[in-house]
Amino acid sequence: MVTNNRQLEIMSKVKEFNDYRVKMNDKILGQQNKTLNRFFNIDTNAYKEGALSVKTKELLGLVSSMVLRCDDCIAYHLETCYKLGVTKDELFEVFSIANLVGGSICIPHTRRAVEFWEALEEEHA
Repeated sequence: MVTNNRQLEIMSKVKEFNDYRVKMNDKILGQQNKTLNRFFNIDTNAYKEGALSVKTKELLGLVSSMVLRCDDCIAYHLETCYKLGVTKDELFEVFSIANLVGGSICIPHTRRAVEFWEALEEEHA
């Protein structure tokens, strides 16, 4: 059982990440810079259903983000994967591929990814 303080801390982690992301994306996109807006659009469209499913694309995004060691990207893809119904077993297979390809430098990111996943689970419990 998670204590009330721990639950608030966990929920705060996910909320803080999402609030910051929305705030900063609004500022960036609000500048109406054609290049940046187009890049954001390409990113959004790349993850839409196509020859590969959205779930597969998000798992690919997660493994790539882990190998590139981008914690913000990892958190974003983790939350999207969670919403898409990715199982913990699928998640840990992604972690194994990321660590295999990226090497031991991915271990700290795997730790933080597991922690964020647990925050997502607690938030939705």
